[in-house]
Amino acid sequence: MAKEKKLVEAITSMNDDFAQWYTDVVKKAELCDYSCVKGCMVIKPYGYAIWENIQAELDRRFKATGVQNVAMPLFIPESLLQKESDHVEGFAPEAAWVTMGGSNPLTEKLCVRPTSETLFCDFYSRDIHSYRDLPRLYNQWCSVVRWEKETRPFLRTREFLWQEGHTAHATAQEAEERTEMMLNLYADFCEEYLAIPVVRGRKTDKEKFAGAEATYTIEALMHDGKALQSGTSHNFGDGFAKAFDVTFTDKDNTIKNVFQTSWGMTTRIIGALIMVHGDDSGLVLPPAIAPTQVMVIPIAAHKPGVLDKAYEMKAELAKKFRAAIDDSDKGPGFKFAEAEMRGIPVRIECGPKDLEANQAVIVRRDTREKIVVSLDELSAKVEEVLALMQKEMLERAKQHREEHTYTALTYDEFVDTIANKPGFVKAMWCGEQACEDKIKEETTATSRCMPFAQETLSDTCVCCGKKAKAMVYWGKAY
Repeated sequence: MAKEKKLVEAITSMNDDFAQWYTDVVKKAELCDYSCVKGCMVIKPYGYAIWENIQAELDRRFKATGVQNVAMPLFIPESLLQKESDHVEGFAPEAAWVTMGGSNPLTEKLCVRPTSETLFCDFYSRDIHSYRDLPRLYNQWCSVVRWEKETRPFLRTREFLWQEGHTAHATAQEAEERTEMMLNLYADFCEEYLAIPVVRGRKTDKEKFAGAEATYTIEALMHDGKALQSGTSHNFGDGFAKAFDVTFTDKDNTIKNVFQTSWGMTTRIIGALIMVHGDDSGLVLPPAIAPTQVMVIPIAAHKPGVLDKAYEMKAELAKKFRAAIDDSDKGPGFKFAEAEMRGIPVRIECGPKDLEANQAVIVRRDTREKIVVSLDELSAKVEEVLALMQKEMLERAKQHREEHTYTALTYDEFVDTIANKPGFVKAMWCGEQACEDKIKEETTATSRCMPFAQETLSDTCVCCGKKAKAMVYWGKAY
């Protein structure tokens, strides 16, 4: 029992030190590990299994909208990157460069891709000729490199996994529709699959993607009251197309530039899963995303019939769920703690007395509720419990967000709220970057987004008192 107790106590309480709690969970649940490459992480099998499930569901949703997967080179010639000035300026501080090939200096430096807009544009300039070639709806699953100064597993690493969608369209309207479509796809995925509620909206010009006309974002609120940008979709207009000469012959036989979009979600969404749903015992994974949805744990497995019945239960459950069995020689308490640490949605306990009564005990990870169920009804009950758990996890996360979303009408109220009430703060804004800069400098809060669902809280900017143009969600962020 001492070992079992130590396993749980190894996690720092999130109320004592949230940052340390996060690190403890990442390590103890074996999601990733530190690497000999500074600023980079090793994603371990359990962490990668979560990413695989995210990838599979997103990929399915992308393809349902007509998107096809492609693969672009890892390297970008410096001359290619320089073609779009705003873009290169935005990424210059984070760029990693290759200057040698073997023992020979390269004639031109190669950037290790921080993102692939320039590569897609170069490709499109040769691949698109006619309106019949449009739209181009492409996506790639890959890793990118950004030379971050401060890193944290999943949330900010120098190399990370993501998908980046890149589309080209004949009209500005089609590009805008695709931009919003993909943003809403991300939002629906987060809420339906990850049980993470998000605020959908547009970034301010200060916060938008380098080279974009408009950036749309989904913002999630973590348990500690900090925001996390969880997915973005960018409308590039025809700016990149003009820089890279991406043209097509339209139906009226005139030469026109295409209109482009880009959209992405990264492995930082795993960080969101941890920080939205986790507790002091470890991960709490929504059933839809969990690599193992059901863990069968035999009690007193050495006694006649127990292990055989546990295998039988696991085989039956595996027909409908991602099921596993812990048949190790560890004690039951240790097995329970380990299943909790890994966030497995439900565990099923079954011992000799349960078998005599033709029953098992279902234990929910999120509420720890124990449900005694007949073995004849086990599969149906597990299905019911998993569906209810998925629904209630989203509801609890929504409630947490609502309880930590505040309104500020004056600057003093805004400053006080940001300092003393972690969460989102809704406040009016005049649209001037000077106010954005002042707020960030004096409170460390940033504009998270101008939500699609606008509210008129007052007629004046919370910072300067001038006429307000939009209501903005503000907050401290990862």
